[in-house]
Amino acid sequence: MAYHVYLDGEQLPVTPGRLRLTAKSRNLTLDLLEGGELNLPRAPGLWEAELQALLPQRWYPFANRGRRPIGYYLEKWDRLKREKRHFQFIVSRMGEDGSLRWGTDLTMVLEEYQIREDAEALGDDVLVSLRLREWRQGGWKAAGTAAGGAGSGGQPPRDTSTAPQATEYTVKKGDCLWNIAKQFLGDGSRWREIYQLNQEKIVNPNRIYPGQVLVLP
Repeated sequence: MAYHVYLDGEQLPVTPGRLRLTAKSRNLTLDLLEGGELNLPRAPGLWEAELQALLPQRWYPFANRGRRPIGYYLEKWDRLKREKRHFQFIVSRMGEDGSLRWGTDLTMVLEEYQIREDAEALGDDVLVSLRLREWRQGGWKAAGTAAGGAGSGGQPPRDTSTAPQATEYTVKKGDCLWNIAKQFLGDGSRWREIYQLNQEKIVNPNRIYPGQVLVLP
């Protein structure tokens, strides 16, 4: 099975050897007077992801051909951290026939990252450990404001009334389904809708090519 990992619309240059996804629990456990415990299920907590990203200085046969210089990724992730931005974390798992087995699509924030340089073990490559945590739209209320509205501590609902409208789109160099969905549908996580409408043209949803004409929802 082949894995493709995207962070903020950018495919990692080398697929991580390990990926840990954790669904945090918020269940409440009570101690009973007569002994024993009672487990009270609650709404699930935030997802967390841990992975290591190898940033190669040179090209390897296993590296993504569209890889960028090491400094590009480090600067991008530094901006995500400093600007406190949320982004899409996408993992697609492909079968040998190119079909999508199952995928992960979460809105995350970058909790922390560690940069490792080791001349003996890595040469001039860099290994970055990333820890991500799920981001959810704020739903709490502030005095005199509606939940999730302006001034509530969250973000106002996204206005998609001015999003570009189209029934077909011609793929350009550098495009990916997530970015196309974000541009025309107002939400990058709707990339699967485009893929499902164009399965006769798209063998691998991670590989679309300039000149392809895609039908949009």
